[in-house]
Order: sequence, then C-alpha cells, then structure tokens
Amino acid sequence: MARPTPLSGFPEFSPAERIAEQRVLDTLRATFESWGFASLQTRAVEPMGQLLRKGEIDKEVYVLRRLHADPDEEQDPDRTLGLHFDLTVPFARYVLENSGKLQFPFKRYQIQSVWRGERPQEGRYREFTQADIDVVGDGELPFHADVEVAQVMAEAMGRLPLPPLRMQVNNRKLIEGFYLGLGAADAAAVMRAVDKIDKLPADAVRALLVAEAGLDGDQADLCLRLATISGTDASFAGEVRALGVEHPLLDEGLEELVRVVEAVAPLATDRFTAVADLRIARGLDYYTGTVFETRMAGFESLGSICSGGRYDSLASDGAKTYPGVGISLGVTRTLAPLFARGRIAVSRSVPTVVVVALADEGSRPACQAVAAQLRARGTAVEVSPNAAKFGKQIRYADRRGIPFVWFPQDDGTHQVKDIRSGEQVPADPSTWVPPAEDLLPSVVAG
Repeated sequence: MARPTPLSGFPEFSPAERIAEQRVLDTLRATFESWGFASLQTRAVEPMGQLLRKGEIDKEVYVLRRLHADPDEEQDPDRTLGLHFDLTVPFARYVLENSGKLQFPFKRYQIQSVWRGERPQEGRYREFTQADIDVVGDGELPFHADVEVAQVMAEAMGRLPLPPLRMQVNNRKLIEGFYLGLGAADAAAVMRAVDKIDKLPADAVRALLVAEAGLDGDQADLCLRLATISGTDASFAGEVRALGVEHPLLDEGLEELVRVVEAVAPLATDRFTAVADLRIARGLDYYTGTVFETRMAGFESLGSICSGGRYDSLASDGAKTYPGVGISLGVTRTLAPLFARGRIAVSRSVPTVVVVALADEGSRPACQAVAAQLRARGTAVEVSPNAAKFGKQIRYADRRGIPFVWFPQDDGTHQVKDIRSGEQVPADPSTWVPPAEDLLPSVVAG
C-alpha cells in the first residue's frame, strides 16, 4: 500500500494540539453555560433547498449522496442533502421546526464541525470547528441581548490561551443613518464600498464611493472620516457628532454602540480588548444592527476569527419572525495557524499526571490497584508499559512531559518522585493528590 498523503483543507491535530483545542473548547463551554446558554447540536446535513435559499455560497456546499443514488433524487433540492457550511442556517431551521417547544428568548451555544468546499489556505479549511452563541426572540428581541452576547464572548476570549485579541464593534444603524443623513441615495452601495477599506487604499475607496455609490467628493470624504473613528470608551460618539451629520437612525445606532462598548470595556484584559471601530460593516446584508469582527495580534492576515451581529429576521414562517443576535468563533481557523507556527505550548502531550513504575511484570496487578486508588480522586494515571530499568521508565514519563513517577516499595509503602525537581517523598495512594497546577496539562500562547 502506498504511503498516504495529507488531504488539503482537512486539518488533523496531534495529541498535544488536541489538548490545547480541548482546553479552548472547555473554556468556551464553561463561559457560555455560566451565562445560561444551553448546548444544542443539530444534524450535519440539511436539504439543499434550505442550504441554498440565499445563494451566497452555492459553489462551496458539499453534497451528500449514496454511491448508487436515484438520479431523480439528485435533481430534487428538497431530497438532496448537503453538509452544513455554518451553524446559523441549521439553527434557523431548528428554531422554525421547534418554535412551539422553545421558551423565548432562546439562548443557545453550539460547537460543531462545518464543511465548505473552498480553496484551502491558512485560516480557511474545508472541514473546521465553529463555536456559536445566539439569543433569539419571538417577534421581538430587546437590545440588551446584543450587549449580553458581546459580554459573553468578550469574557470567553479573555480566558483563552491565545495571542491578544481585539474585538471591533460597530452598528449598521449608525453607519446607514450617517449615509442617509449625508443624502446618499443608496446607503447599501456606500456600505459595500466602505467595507473594502481594509483591502484598498483610501483613494480607491473614495473613487468607488463617487463612481458606484453616487456620492460627491465632500460626501465621500465624510464617509472616509467616519471610518477612521474608533475608541475603547464612549468618547468616540463625540467625534461622530462633530462631523455634523444628523439622522434618527444615526442617533439610534450611536446610542446602541455606546451601550455595547461601555458594557464590554470592563472585561478588557492583557489578552482581550474591545473597540468601537466605524470601519466595520460586515458584508452580509442580513445584519441590521450591532456587528462584530475580531482580529488576533500577529495574525491579522487571517481576517476576522470571531464575527457576528444582530439580524432581525433570523427565521420566519410567514406568520412569525424570530429576530436574533449571535457571534461565532472559528476555533480551527484560530488554532491551526498557531499550531503550524509553534505559537501554542503544551506542558505535556498526554493527560497523564503519574506513571506507576513496575518492578517486574508480576507486580502489574498490584500497580493497577494503586493506579485505581489514584484515579478515584480524579488523577490521570497509567501503569508503565513494561518493567524496564527504573531509569528507562522515568525517561518514558519525561518524554511525554508526565511530571510524577510512583514507586511501590517492597515493604508495602510508596514513594512518588517529581522528575522535574528530582524530589522523591513518601506518599499514600489512598490520599495523595498532585498539586492543582499539575492536574491538567498547561497551555500557553507562545
């Protein structure tokens, strides 16, 4: 059999990398649940008609079919199945399908794999894990849900073992109201042009505003000035007012953005900051208010790793509309480049804290009994795979980063050795526990 080759776009993580990934996922789960978000898992597939109803990424959907599928089935979008490309579409379907059973506002988090058939590159994969939180209302959703979603993700990101993260927040009402107050005939065209400000020089964006959005030079300049405004506190609002543009929608959006920024500011850490950034618009048309994008220091080329916003029509059954607000962290998008560049360090590649040493194979049952006593109090333990010389058994532990080796003694007593310091002390398997900092592998950003 020929040697297998890697499959592009489908990352596989080593045991050490999986430890780091699981630490991130555990942190996310714990934070989400501490705010009352319930876990949800939806199916991996949806009817193609559901997946393609907006037509944005029809070329990226993976079709699921049997090897000997019925040709008629393949032509029917309601019978043909595709793997979901995000968690929002299946969530919207779930809300509609189960609305009679749900208590609103419905707060859920969802951590699952998704699939997209796009060209693989750093930060973009064909299979990857996302972590989403959303709050959905029945007919209406108070604005404090926007604030809460921002606070939850800010708290979670501040706890992650990642390079510093910067959440950029804006409000579609603010920028649309500003454009309307300027007299723009097509606010959406202005928004699309300004959304390219990170990809094009300011002069090129100005030219687009004039040629494609129909603005004059003064109007275009004001739009560019608005896009330069940012701040970590409410002072940015004064800079917006100083531009002299007025519109009721601008007032509403400005007030909402101030509320989000002021609520998130106290959660700033050395790993996380939030800033009002009036360049941010998000390209998708369904956002109607608050919008989020997040960049990771040193990895700005990845673009946003955590995005979302307010959408007042998450789903509709014709009689009712379910507005929502949500934000999604691309877990694989964030971690895979860090792994590739050695930017995350893990103290050990296995969960094991203690290796019980074997004097000879005949002592294995007794050593297994010792290991069971230690495991009973939550310590990860393994018995040495063989009865080699103790020096080799210690090296076995050291190569894996396992900090302790346990030595049963001939007289029935026990000793435990910290192989990092060399200290070896008496220990009782019925009471001994490792230091709290050694119980789990440590994960730090390099």
